[in-house]
Amino acid sequence: MTDNKKFIPCIYLCEDKAWSDFTKTDVISEDPAALAEAYSDAGADELIVFDLSPEGNDKLHEDSLHMLQKICKAVDVDVLGAGNVKRMEDIKKLLYAGCKKAFLNYSKEGNREILKEVSDKFGKDKIGICYSNPQNITNDIENVDNLASELIFLGENGKFMTNSLLPVVLYVVSGDDNGLIENLKSEKIHGVTGTYVNANYGRINEWKDVCKSEGIPVFRLEAAFSWDQLKKNSEGMVPVIVQDYRTDQVLMLAYMNEEAYNTTIKTGKMTYFSRSRNELWIKGETSSHYQYVKSIYTDCDYDTILAKVKQIGAACHTGKYSCFFNEIASRNYTEKNPQKVLDSVFDVIKDRKVNPREGSYTNYLFDKGVDKILKKLGEEATEIVIASKNPEEKEIVYEISDFLYHMMVLMAEKNVSWEDVTDELSRR
Repeated sequence: MTDNKKFIPCIYLCEDKAWSDFTKTDVISEDPAALAEAYSDAGADELIVFDLSPEGNDKLHEDSLHMLQKICKAVDVDVLGAGNVKRMEDIKKLLYAGCKKAFLNYSKEGNREILKEVSDKFGKDKIGICYSNPQNITNDIENVDNLASELIFLGENGKFMTNSLLPVVLYVVSGDDNGLIENLKSEKIHGVTGTYVNANYGRINEWKDVCKSEGIPVFRLEAAFSWDQLKKNSEGMVPVIVQDYRTDQVLMLAYMNEEAYNTTIKTGKMTYFSRSRNELWIKGETSSHYQYVKSIYTDCDYDTILAKVKQIGAACHTGKYSCFFNEIASRNYTEKNPQKVLDSVFDVIKDRKVNPREGSYTNYLFDKGVDKILKKLGEEATEIVIASKNPEEKEIVYEISDFLYHMMVLMAEKNVSWEDVTDELSRR
């Protein structure tokens, strides 16, 4: 296999808590979404979430699905969902919660029976299989290879082998770092997960360094330009402009020397050189307001760096999210950024819901309820169709604008955010 090998922590989810393993012996986190975010920020390539809520307990199962949605929203890597799957509806719920793939436990005969149904419905790329007995896979090899895209082996290490052609993620309970790396040398194994990975997730980047040195393909930040290729200022440094990777908001300006540049690439955490303290400065080291690298560019002259980051907490030492909040001068203008326009209108709609205004059409819709909102949304959709048949271009723009407004009223009514929608679109 030529694909990158993956380090995949897993979360054992039940009662809105993350447990130590399948036995649910100990609670390791009261906030599974925060734990998932920590795994993601540490360099995890994917996450697996096992729903361990008891069969037949619909309340706990629904709670787990809601928590799974929070996890998918909190992290920047793909989430794989498994556990509590008995019918096609369960697969749909995992995918709708935000999972990249949903996994069937192939030790259950009922799951083997629905494999073709769910694969036909959602596509092979969305379906995976968990197994602990390789014979289950061997006995159904044609269906497995044609209807699924990935296997997770939950049995005893080293006994995963089947005649399936699908890539295997190996579940590792114990051992050492050398053993973990050795597993990834197998052409069949394309990732490792399990309690050993969870317990040592802070070493994921170290493991990737070892993999790289041994010729095992993994994803690591790689600098396309060496420090020597960048143009330095009179102090031997390069200025760095930092942006929020989701919103493009400018957060701060800082400087890098060679050590800061190389450390940033190696660790994935923004690291600068403090001119006032004359020392290396890992952003967030004292405040925990880390900046995790999403992308780094240099400009056309190679003398300035632009970094897009995931900002934890505030970027500014004053507590402001961005350092750029002191307005010097401005003039009135019409906002043209589509994201900002939609966010601004949506903010007004949400404010009307919380702070009603007499005579407000938006409040009229909220007062009438979801049926009235849906009726208006349907009417506006029809108006778009009619306008599309007419030659006047402006007419369709007007009708689409009306539709988007009513759609945002529905979003506010159902507590759906633009981020929910864009996250879902980005996963497709």
